[in-house]
Amino acid sequence: MIPGLSWWIYPALFATGLAAGFVDSIAGGGGLLTLPVLLGVGFRGQEALAINKLQAIFGSGSAAWNYSRLGAVSFNQCKTGIVFTVLGAAVGTLLVQHLNQELLHRALPALLLLIALVVLLKPSLGEKDIHPRLGWRSFYVGAGLTLGFYDGFFGPGTGTFWTMAFMLGLGFNLTKATGYTKVMNFASNATSVVLFLPDAQAHFGIGVVMGIGQLIGARIGSGMVVTRGTKFIRPIFLTMVILLALKLTYTAWWK
Repeated sequence: MIPGLSWWIYPALFATGLAAGFVDSIAGGGGLLTLPVLLGVGFRGQEALAINKLQAIFGSGSAAWNYSRLGAVSFNQCKTGIVFTVLGAAVGTLLVQHLNQELLHRALPALLLLIALVVLLKPSLGEKDIHPRLGWRSFYVGAGLTLGFYDGFFGPGTGTFWTMAFMLGLGFNLTKATGYTKVMNFASNATSVVLFLPDAQAHFGIGVVMGIGQLIGARIGSGMVVTRGTKFIRPIFLTMVILLALKLTYTAWWK
């Protein structure tokens, strides 16, 4: 047990990981649950970020594997995206300690609310595959470097941005976009964990406890997405986008 932490913290962190894994595998935004809990327990910012990335790889890995097993994702089609997402995440993670994140804090809520507005005003978006606007290679190079960097540097809303990118860039339906998003999330999360290894190692037990919860929650959530489809994902996706926007607005302007 980590010195200073009561025994009941561990089941609470497991439950947090379980809930976050379930929500994140469906619509993203699991960090809305995990990061505040880690900070509330008493971890400092860098430690909380490292533990959060560590436990997140269990959830994103579980969801990615389950989506593939259920036929929603082809890992062969993801190879280029994985490579460039890893590159982007590595650069973002290395720079996170040296650059000011204030601009991102203030700009992101507006971007997330714009995404929510687009989804609300276009109810047919994501119902079925449409003709892609970009080629696979150009999409993965651009989105992988950009969103991989963002996830390594800052992180909140990465799943939302990937899902929208897949729908708008490659014409994926919402179910398929959600599945491919988890593959890219896993790539950037794993990259950050490797580069945050000293902080992650210091609290490996905490990360694993939360990670087991993430793994179970993600397995359940991803299975429900594939069996229930777009009508199930859409309201949860919109809810998480709006909650994330409100959380970032509060953090950036009032806290």
